[in-house]
Amino acid sequence: MEQRTLGALTVSELGLGCMGMSFAYGPGDDDESIRTIHRALELGVTFLDTADIYGAGVNEELVGRAVAGRRDDFVIATKFANRTDADGNRFIDNSPDWIRQAVDDSLRRLGTDYIDLYYMHRRDPDVPIEESVGVMAEQVQAGKVRHLGLSEVSAETLRAATTVHPIAALQSEWSLFTRGLEAEIVPVARELGVGLVPYSPLGRGLLAGALTSTESLAPDDFRRNNPRWQGENLEHNLALVQKMRDLAEQAGCSPVQLALAWLLAQGDDVVPIPGTKRVKYLEENTAAADVNVPADVLAQLDALGEAAGDRYQGAMMQAVER
Repeated sequence: MEQRTLGALTVSELGLGCMGMSFAYGPGDDDESIRTIHRALELGVTFLDTADIYGAGVNEELVGRAVAGRRDDFVIATKFANRTDADGNRFIDNSPDWIRQAVDDSLRRLGTDYIDLYYMHRRDPDVPIEESVGVMAEQVQAGKVRHLGLSEVSAETLRAATTVHPIAALQSEWSLFTRGLEAEIVPVARELGVGLVPYSPLGRGLLAGALTSTESLAPDDFRRNNPRWQGENLEHNLALVQKMRDLAEQAGCSPVQLALAWLLAQGDDVVPIPGTKRVKYLEENTAAADVNVPADVLAQLDALGEAAGDRYQGAMMQAVER
């Protein structure tokens, strides 16, 4: 696995999103998830992504158990800001006191004394970004965090943040299905030397081509209520998937590998983090690093068009800066 740089941070060219091992996509299997993380290391995938909201800290604990005894072999990214109240309602907390507490809580759950990349998961527009990044920078100075990142922020917010402290990475949804950040955010990130970490690079599984409805999903799988998986939106999106499957056949790879190879081809500062909790899917994902997509196929992918429907429901979509 080749290496790429996010700001001053060096990582494997593909990462591993760990969220689904504990959160959002139905029941997990901790033993299989840990095997997946160990297999990732064998394959050269050393960049792990988690967050304190994933399973209310459970995912961080899982990652901590998986890396125990070999912590320095991995680059661990985690996030703060998304919280839930006593009734289970989600809210965003960028306050200085919460940032300081959240860092310490994540360190404890991960079983480590440093976090390689610490992201603000979402931004509260009522809190100046300069204030939040200033407190995040304190954690770098204290040795608890090595690099800073932001997630789903606008070009304006990103530019303001870098006046306070270098930002290594911007993590936002980016895939063949989600391309809104290409017009303004990607150019500004590159101008500022900020690396790009696409999450959901497989369109939450749609781009894999195997799922055609929500019927087979677990009852608590959040895709059951995701706008892109509903009615006419789903029909439109499945038609796009079929076109991509045809192009994958031309390229001699699976749809998953084509979707990831397309992202890798967008620049050496792009590090997708496809998520999985199973070894077999991890192995398919990592093989994308060896796929050379013909120029004519890349051009057809560029012209494919975005998915129909919002990425999230209601309030969650409102938390995304554009």
